[in-house]
This record gives sequence, C-alpha cells and structure tokens, in this order.
Amino acid sequence: MMDAATGPRPSPGKEYFLIPHPDTPPRSVQHVNVSMHRSGRSMHITFAIEGATERLALPQPAKPYRTDELWRTTCLEFFVATGPESYLEFNFSPSSQWAEYRFDNYRAGMQALPVDEPPVILVSDEGDCLIVPVIIEWPNMAVGAVGLTAVIEETDGTKSYWALAHAPGAPDFHNRDCWIATLPVAGRP
Repeated sequence: MMDAATGPRPSPGKEYFLIPHPDTPPRSVQHVNVSMHRSGRSMHITFAIEGATERLALPQPAKPYRTDELWRTTCLEFFVATGPESYLEFNFSPSSQWAEYRFDNYRAGMQALPVDEPPVILVSDEGDCLIVPVIIEWPNMAVGAVGLTAVIEETDGTKSYWALAHAPGAPDFHNRDCWIATLPVAGRP
C-alpha cells in the first residue's frame, strides 16, 4: 500500500498481490493488494485498490446487512477450504453490505452461513488508493487453502477480475487453483 506523503506503508500480516484475469484487463486500476492476519477470534483482511479511484464504480454506502449478488459490481472476496471439497465464501462490498456462504463442494450445496457477528467493513479513499479493511469472526471450520479475490467495476463499465492465480478459461474464483494462500496462525502473519 502507498501513502502519497511518505511512500509505502507497512501493513499488518502477510501481504498478497492479486493479478487481473488476462481476459478482463482493468483500465484505471494498477494494483490490488491484500493483507491478512488473525487476532484471537478475528480475521483482519485489508484490501488496497491502487489507481484512479475516482474511476471506480462503488456502491453507495448502506447499512451493513447480508445481501446476495454483491459480485455484480465492485466486491472483495475471501474463500477458505473447510474440507477436501467443502468451503466458505465471504463477499464484502465497499457499501458495507456483505454475504457469507457455505458450499458442500464446487459451486454446489450453497447455504447462507449463520454468523454471530456481522463483518466490519470500513472504506478510506486516499486519492490514488482505496483501502477497505474488513474484520470477520474467525471461521472455526476453516482448515486450508485461501482464495483472495476482487471484482472491480469502473465507471465506464469495465470489469476486472483479480485473484492470486487464475485457472485456464473464464474467471472462476470457486476454482481451487486460484486459492494459493494459507490461513495465518493467530498472532502471526
């Protein structure tokens, strides 16, 4: 992440750099970085979208509540394995709306994931960098690989699909070939 006045800012936790899918290049976004760390029962995920932030299509701020189909516009996502085939999907909108799902296997058996505490989603526009810190309750069932992804829509209608890696074919964040991060240990990046 960059700070216009002082240069790079340290971010807590391990930092990951997402890449756009080659079939959906961005026009105004230069980089998408994600840092992730765990503290007790909380997972802290910070997304940083660098580029011409005034050209991002961002949903209007709203009360934080669960809603479906956030991925149709700018949406930040976190996937985590819970077993050999099962996994969780978390969607975070810069509007502060969110969704959490459980899947039995690849795109099948989708159910809303019950949560005790909704995610906390904050947004800070720093001119050339949109910072979106998210805090979620630690998913106890999470055991393995992690996918960090983003759908970014621009005001001209351009949509780019960002992930740690992309499988061949169209963008598909549910494909575990995209999940190359690992869960952080509590208190360590």
